Amino acid sequence: MTYETLFPLVLYAFSTSITPGPNNLMLMSSGANFGLTRTLPHLAGISFGFTLMTVVIGVALMDVLAAHPAILQWLKVICFGFVLYLAWRILTSSAPDPEHSKRARPLAFHEAAAFQWLNPKAIAMALTTITAYTQQQSVWSILLAASIFGLINAPSCSVWILLGQSLRRVLQRPATLRLFNAAMASLLVLSMVPLLLSLGT
Repeated sequence: MTYETLFPLVLYAFSTSITPGPNNLMLMSSGANFGLTRTLPHLAGISFGFTLMTVVIGVALMDVLAAHPAILQWLKVICFGFVLYLAWRILTSSAPDPEHSKRARPLAFHEAAAFQWLNPKAIAMALTTITAYTQQQSVWSILLAASIFGLINAPSCSVWILLGQSLRRVLQRPATLRLFNAAMASLLVLSMVPLLLSLGT
């Protein structure tokens, strides 16, 4: 990979990783509800899952989707359904009764990793990385581009956890925390509007 390719890839990885999207909204909510330490497996799952997905897409999936576009439509439907479930998780992640609070937990490593396959922003980022920043369609170039993106992704996304954690003092009151969770859940669902508009196209 040449410098002319590396520098734009780094800029692209940073700008897309740090901007709002389903992953970052969930990390912010988790940071506010559970703090940085308990959210780290969620963050690690995102970076690992995205890197792995980018490699798999680069090696195989892009050709499959090109040959069978109906698969992409089904992925969009499944994605929206799963995002609704995640929005419900955020909305109900804290409640007045202590028993519910004890049972509440952040997203696990494997759940966050699996979600990347249902995240339209992550899929689009992976496809763009492979098509625009790998000069040769070789396994080595795909692994290199995916690894660079993964290394930039984790620290960029962690900003959202810290932002959520910084709001914890403000969100001490259960009513305020419920309002915050409702707002985060609503924004997460709203982030799926482009996906819904793309169905059938």
